[in-house]
Amino acid sequence: MAVCARLCGVGQSRRCRRRQRNDQQDQGSDSDMDEEEEERIVGQRRSDAGSCGGPGRVAAAAAAATAEPSDACEYGSGHNTNRGGSNTGPPHPESLMELPPELLVEIFSLLPGTVLPNVALVCKKFRQILNTETIWRRRCVEEFGMREDLRKMEATGVSSQDLYVKLLHPYRHILGLWQPDIGPYGGLLNVVVDGLFIIGWMYLPPHDPRVEDPMRRRPLFRIHLLESKKATVECMYGHKGPHKGDIQTVKKDEFSTKCNQTDHHRMPGGRQEEFRTWLEEEWGRTLEEIFHEHMQELILMKFIYTSQYDNCLTYRRIYLPPLMPSDLLQPGLFKGTYGSHGLEIVMLSFHGMSARATKLTGDPNVPAGQLTLDVDLSQPVDLPELDQQRNIDVLSQIILGIHEKVQREVEQPASDTSACVGRAEEETDGAAAEATEVDHGACADACQSGPSGSSSSPEALPFVLPLGVMARNEVYPRTCRKCFYGTGLIAGHGFTSPERTPGLFVLFDEDRFGFIWLELKSFSLYSRLTDHLPHSHAPSMERFEAMLRNMQSWTS
Repeated sequence: MAVCARLCGVGQSRRCRRRQRNDQQDQGSDSDMDEEEEERIVGQRRSDAGSCGGPGRVAAAAAAATAEPSDACEYGSGHNTNRGGSNTGPPHPESLMELPPELLVEIFSLLPGTVLPNVALVCKKFRQILNTETIWRRRCVEEFGMREDLRKMEATGVSSQDLYVKLLHPYRHILGLWQPDIGPYGGLLNVVVDGLFIIGWMYLPPHDPRVEDPMRRRPLFRIHLLESKKATVECMYGHKGPHKGDIQTVKKDEFSTKCNQTDHHRMPGGRQEEFRTWLEEEWGRTLEEIFHEHMQELILMKFIYTSQYDNCLTYRRIYLPPLMPSDLLQPGLFKGTYGSHGLEIVMLSFHGMSARATKLTGDPNVPAGQLTLDVDLSQPVDLPELDQQRNIDVLSQIILGIHEKVQREVEQPASDTSACVGRAEEETDGAAAEATEVDHGACADACQSGPSGSSSSPEALPFVLPLGVMARNEVYPRTCRKCFYGTGLIAGHGFTSPERTPGLFVLFDEDRFGFIWLELKSFSLYSRLTDHLPHSHAPSMERFEAMLRNMQSWTS
């Protein structure tokens, strides 16, 4: 605190200088400054410092605190190493005000952009220095990842300071991943700094059934400073180009978009032309090419439901799951096949001995936000020989056997559990240690092959789908790493009579897994979404799990 005060020329500086003067007199210094003269000089310095902004001196001291301790002592402590002899060099600055402008620019460039407005309130000199483009250009680069885009922007007459103050900082809270409130269908929105714009990209799965194709993107809105020095929000929905829009922050982790010119969404051919265009973009085909009548009904229902919003939507923040050392594989987003509903996006996360896939996009049967897969990693499945894998009855017998065992464990009375615990406590220390070692080995064997779980890849096992199991994509991996028992969520139209049905979770590699739905006799293949998604990782596992609970309540 004393260092900061002395940098600003206030506080304990008088006392420190009096102490130094007395020490120098004891050492035979020829300084004969009397106390009255020192009082006059100190008073003059305090008056000069006071003209620099009064209470703002505290902010200047905070800025000085960002420097290295050694630098602070050199420039403000008053300890001059040359006092014992002749000092022929320039005097050391005793205040931030005395530092050269180029050094102040470097210091201010290291401060977060959120505190720079407070620094500008200190005095006129600081306010003038904060108009330096170097400071704001560095903030744009370090906080928002902008590089060459800044040069293009400055060529258009928009400064880095305007970009930060009027665009990037005010809208920083909407950057990241969001889920739109579109009933059971949900969605995935990624808001990013894209060139000289902030753009909201809606992510769409590939056309069914090409699950391994890259994601498709569609811009829904953008914000920029191109036409004026004020941030402009534009709706990008429709086929007539950008038009007036608005963004409102409803509450923390939630915002809404509104289109002010919905006539730009209409097409000359009316709803029929709009439906044909939407169908080609959404499914990559015409209605005549879809022969399944039930699938036609589902497609038409989705068009009618989603088009009524006209890009006036509410979005809620979602996070990517954090990576834990024991995870079976890297958690994240995957595209999966869901029969007549097409491809949907799920989020795979790990919770102890459980792997869970939560829907980000959904359908009228199982809506977005619901837990579509729940895999028990403590129940590995050993696949039979390849010829027996083709027999659905053999696989069903294995899975149903594990399912019944798990159900018995869940339904076991609490008294039995207490009795088992009591008996376990009566065992000898050696037997207990041995049992712990065995259990730990089984757990490690079930959970390894994660990013840091083992040093070598597990041996590839032959895999084939049983006869009679329907797969949307006949091209699937013929080898796998591990298999586990799990359950999948099925329900009637309108999410009626939901129930969890047993199935087989198949891990193919780091980027692909599958699930065999025994009751439906169908197979879903999932492939990792590899797009770069900045500002999207959860701060902690607790925040992520709270987000999952809220997501399920949105569509329950």
